[in-house]
Amino acid sequence: MQQRSGSGPDERRRGRLRVLLGAAPGVGKTYAALDEARRRAARGTDVVVAVVETHGRERTAERLEGLEVLPRRTVVHRGHELTEMDLDAVLRRAPEVAVVDELAHTNAPGSRHAKRWQDVQDLLAAGIDVLATVNIQHLESLRDVVAAVTGVEQRETLPDAVLRGAEQVQLVDMTPEALRRRLAHGNVYAPARVDAALSSYFRVGNLTALRELALLWLADRVDEGLERYRAQQGIDRPWPARERVVVALTGGPEGETLVRRAARTAQRGAGGELLAVHVTRGDGLVDDSPARLARQRELVESLGGSFHRLVGDDVADTVLEFARGVNASTVVVGASRHGRLASLLRAGVGDAVVRGSGAVDVLVVTHDERPPAVRLPAPARAVLSRWRRVLGWVLAVAGPVLLVLGLAEFPRQDLSTDLMAFLVVVVAAALAGGLAPGVAAAVLGSLAVNWFFTPPVHRWTIAEPANAVALAVFVLVAVAVAGTVDLAARRSAEAARRRAETEALAVLTRTALVADDPLGESLEHVRTTFAAGSASLLERPGGAPAAAAPEDGWDLVACAGGAPCRAPAEGDAEVVVDGTTALVLRGRLLGAQDRRVLEAFAVQLAALRQRQRLGAAAEQARRLEEGDAVRGALLTAVSHDLRTPLASLKAGVDSLRATDIELGEDDRRELLGVVADAGDRLQSLIDDLLDLTRVRSGAVEPLLEDLAVADLVEDVVHAAGEPAGPAAGLVRREVPADLPLVRGDAGLLRRVLANLVQNALRHAAGSPVEVVASTSVEDGRHGVRVLVVDHGPGLPGAAKERAFTPFQRLGDRGGEGLGLGLAVARGLAEAVGARLAAEDTPGGGLTLVLDLPLAAGSRGGTSTVSQRVGA
Repeated sequence: MQQRSGSGPDERRRGRLRVLLGAAPGVGKTYAALDEARRRAARGTDVVVAVVETHGRERTAERLEGLEVLPRRTVVHRGHELTEMDLDAVLRRAPEVAVVDELAHTNAPGSRHAKRWQDVQDLLAAGIDVLATVNIQHLESLRDVVAAVTGVEQRETLPDAVLRGAEQVQLVDMTPEALRRRLAHGNVYAPARVDAALSSYFRVGNLTALRELALLWLADRVDEGLERYRAQQGIDRPWPARERVVVALTGGPEGETLVRRAARTAQRGAGGELLAVHVTRGDGLVDDSPARLARQRELVESLGGSFHRLVGDDVADTVLEFARGVNASTVVVGASRHGRLASLLRAGVGDAVVRGSGAVDVLVVTHDERPPAVRLPAPARAVLSRWRRVLGWVLAVAGPVLLVLGLAEFPRQDLSTDLMAFLVVVVAAALAGGLAPGVAAAVLGSLAVNWFFTPPVHRWTIAEPANAVALAVFVLVAVAVAGTVDLAARRSAEAARRRAETEALAVLTRTALVADDPLGESLEHVRTTFAAGSASLLERPGGAPAAAAPEDGWDLVACAGGAPCRAPAEGDAEVVVDGTTALVLRGRLLGAQDRRVLEAFAVQLAALRQRQRLGAAAEQARRLEEGDAVRGALLTAVSHDLRTPLASLKAGVDSLRATDIELGEDDRRELLGVVADAGDRLQSLIDDLLDLTRVRSGAVEPLLEDLAVADLVEDVVHAAGEPAGPAAGLVRREVPADLPLVRGDAGLLRRVLANLVQNALRHAAGSPVEVVASTSVEDGRHGVRVLVVDHGPGLPGAAKERAFTPFQRLGDRGGEGLGLGLAVARGLAEAVGARLAAEDTPGGGLTLVLDLPLAAGSRGGTSTVSQRVGA
């Protein structure tokens, strides 16, 4: 036994654990671990292989050459010999480094520990460094996620704490495409298991999800290491290695908008994190809504974030301190809700956060709780607002008085100077209140100048003609300025209204083009635009003009808002287009300008309705065209494919009935066989035609019940030719006995599987056909997937979908049949809630994929493939 230098028997250091984490089975983690062991041994390190599972892979076994491999101990359990790592032998050997494969492995009964990772803890306690391997799907925290993604429940798991306690965790990764190529080349599993593995667990989607789980888990561990380093080095400045977004919530109505915006920001990069913060002031004053905060907390948690309550006297400083502490990259705050004057007197939290943010980015989000709908500004007699008109009259009346008092305190000025001063008052009054206050200010100003500043003063007479001219020009200029300001205000209001009208029409057009429910959403847009209680679209039945039907002869097409209108007379505003379509509003009377816009809206909606009618007509025409094509193909098939068995049938019967020919017993049996075969072929063709007719007409009424997939497959394989038929020995099945029950119609599903198997046998070119069943997860729904695999010529990309079209005989030019098998199979499968598709077989051929829904109460079981049973 070697003793470590620098440590006595009672001062043994704890061993270091390094784990090679595999993103999926077969990525090469064991190979990488043995490579590392060989490198350490070459540097003089005492390395032993405690346990390694090669799984029969030659290249992995080659890496064991030159390494010391400790013998395993044998455990007998229920008559079977099992081999396990000999923990005592490794402790006696006391190497510097021990290689331990499959850390999540469950030991055989009778071992010292139940799990292999517990054996590793003993090795570490003895001061032995351990180089271990494990796959991401074996982590306990990811067990449910992996089962939901892959449909496979992991029985061997590893506590996350074991992996987090490792000194080093190295990810062994490979792209899904590269890993699938490794499987196809036989580098992972035996050739007999490759097809089933590629079609079930090792699908691209499953491998991509496992890879993402591994990367995210490792990113969390790297982040923990970064936090420890920053703490050890006393680094306060944020190091935003990944997107970590802090959103400051005040409890106001804008909170949900801020949370959603922050979540979108966090999701821009992989591994982004959302943290919501609410600061309660230290003085105990509460200015937020507990109910609203509770709703916002639920929203944060539903988006995968975390909610934090803090206490602080300065909200901005508390938020920034928290952001720096969690190494945040961005802080999201809402724009100030204070008015302009209040903002000048008191800075908002957002402004304070921006000023003190330093290296942390700050995103200020506008937060109207609900953006106002596009509404038309209501035309009014006075264009300017009421407060501006009041201010204009105050300036017009008080301005000249104040100016007279002010000029009286200064030395006597020239008349032109006085007039310029009064002109300023006139312009201010006109700018504020428009034409009337401006004219009033001009009149009062001219009277004040005449009385107080034009010789002779305090009299209404004017001694000098020049002064009279100056006063007249003053009045004209003042009135012109007031008129110009008023006209500009009116033009601005008109331009704003035109802009609003254009925007409303543009939104309506965009809604009609891209909305899921064009009519409903367009009517809702019209209702909000005109602030009406309801908006209804009516049309005449059969497109009859208004003069040809009574007032109540209208059909309601769609409605938005409150109670719908059944006739134009029931509304407060209506527009009839071409006598056939009417747009009716209820709840508001419209003026002339609003009605003009409403007419434009009505024309747009009438065009949308016409487009929908044309689309429906085009769809009906397409169906009729398809029906004509099917009927034409049917006539061709009947005239050709049905004629062949009929000709054989007639020829055989005629031969049997002939009196001028003496037939031996063998000849008679052969002719009877020809007649029977022709009759069977004719019956099969007629069955396919009848099934297609039932599927096309929707007459298939399945009798749903809980079924065992194994029984269905057994019946179909037996009917395909076992034990002595032409298909005998050519069908192999892999159906685990513990598959969950499915929901379907037994007769219809047997017909579907029979068509799939017959199609595969027809194109397999004499090679075996495989029927493989396993559990699956598609779009979050558990089910059972049945694969019918052939290794024939296969079909190119676009031809796979065309194969399900009636009367298609792709690659089967010389065969028999109408080309209805796959079309009928898909129709019957969809009738029972199943899905049928075609995929390429790895290595060549076609795989038909049938996804069956689970029975009520069934859960996905194992998807591991049982040993093949030759048919």
